[in-house]
Amino acid sequence: MAYQVPTRLPKQFEQLRVGIALFDPESGTIVDANESLESMFGYSTEALRKMSVEAYSANTYAFSRDDVVQQIQLAVDGQPQRFKWRIKRQDGRLIWTQIDLSRLSIDGEPFALAEIRDITEYTNTSRRVSLLSRIMRHNLRNDLTVIAGRAQQIQSEVDTDRISKHTEKIEEKTNDIDRITDSVREIERATTPAQTKRVRRNTFAAVTETVEKLSDKYPTAKLTVEKQTEMWFSIDSAFNQALRHAIENGIVHSNSTAPSVTITIGESPNTGRVEVSISDSCPPIPDIELNALDESIENTDVSHGTGVGLFVMKWCVESLGGEITFDRTNSGNTVSFYFPPEASPSDQ
Repeated sequence: MAYQVPTRLPKQFEQLRVGIALFDPESGTIVDANESLESMFGYSTEALRKMSVEAYSANTYAFSRDDVVQQIQLAVDGQPQRFKWRIKRQDGRLIWTQIDLSRLSIDGEPFALAEIRDITEYTNTSRRVSLLSRIMRHNLRNDLTVIAGRAQQIQSEVDTDRISKHTEKIEEKTNDIDRITDSVREIERATTPAQTKRVRRNTFAAVTETVEKLSDKYPTAKLTVEKQTEMWFSIDSAFNQALRHAIENGIVHSNSTAPSVTITIGESPNTGRVEVSISDSCPPIPDIELNALDESIENTDVSHGTGVGLFVMKWCVESLGGEITFDRTNSGNTVSFYFPPEASPSDQ
């Protein structure tokens, strides 16, 4: 449809606290929106009318124009739709929303009326519960099974050397459980707003701070920080936790006695967001570990990952309104964090 005069929402929708948008059933673009929707997305209605669906959809959870048009057309045909959609706000922050679509006719023309709610906090809480449940079902249960089996072996063995091997395995698995517990605590701290206080920081300074601590811990590792662009962002301890895990993965999984990890800081050419990339020379991250991060894949006893380090990175980054991507090659891995940029103090 082509509209010389933009179609307006009925007045009763203007003052609602829930976000309301009117979608064109043919193009999938927003025709009109109320103030709550403008506040949620960070764009004016005038700007939204000129934007494609892809422009305000998160890259890693993207909805294409065809996806949205299909949902809209089903709603216009009398089949109400409900789905989750991750939105990229004007300031670069990512939020989870729930969309309810239904048909609305205005002056005889069919439209899709969207009720849009910010469910970011609810989604984060649900994912924490899901992760804890997964850890309890798989990681802890499997490790405790090993511990129980080794303990039984100790009771039946007499040979001292063999007993020593069993006790070493028990100690190893006990340490694994301790590390998992620590990781869960990190996730809880990172994703609980009441326990965090974000501050605006220079990205290079924040990265260097973490790198210096790890250089002392791993003196044989070569850690290099490269700054391509001066960037600022708003962070808390979640960033340091995510970065530490990414760098340590590049150190402990390396086949070299002198592992090398390079951290590159710059501006994302596609979105203008802060981009922090951590590159190593380790073997490619196994599919099973990355698949465990994919919420669309159901995890089973034989498909779940072996640890929660990648979960910590993902959750910490997303708690700051960012995204994480993984690029694997035979020569190494690159983990990239993307965060909403902040203005430099000198620009204000």
